[in-house]
Amino acid sequence: MAIGIYKRGQGYYTRVVSAFGFGLVILMGGYWVGDIARTMPIAGEPVYTQAVAFLIFSAFFGAIAYYLIGVKPKFVDFLIATEGEMKKVNWSSRQEVFGSTWIIISMTVFIAIICFLWDLLYQWIFSTAGVLEYIR
Repeated sequence: MAIGIYKRGQGYYTRVVSAFGFGLVILMGGYWVGDIARTMPIAGEPVYTQAVAFLIFSAFFGAIAYYLIGVKPKFVDFLIATEGEMKKVNWSSRQEVFGSTWIIISMTVFIAIICFLWDLLYQWIFSTAGVLEYIR
C-alpha cells in the first residue's frame, strides 16, 4: 500500500477529533519525557537534552498516530463507521435534558432525605435498646 490517507474524505470529523486527542496526549507525554531527560546526567545543556527527548518521543508516537488514523484500514473503517452511527443518533432536545436533570436531582435529594430519616430511626432504636452508647 502506498503512503497516503486511506479513504480520504470519509470520517473526516472523527479523524480530526481523534488526531487532536492523540496529539494532546503525545504533547503531554513529550513534555513528561523531556522533563525526565532534563534531570539525566548527560554532557551538554539540559535544555538541548530535553528538546531532543521531546522531539524523538513526539515524532515516534506522532508517526504511530498518523498510521492509525490515516493509513491502517481496520482502524480507519472503525472511525468511519463510528461517524456514521453518530449521525443516526437521536439527540435529546434542550428541554428534555433540563427536565430529566431536574427529575434526577429531585429524586436524589428525596432518596437522601429518606436514608437520613431511616438512619435517625435506627439510631434512636439502637440507642433506646442500649446497643449504642450515645454521648450528648
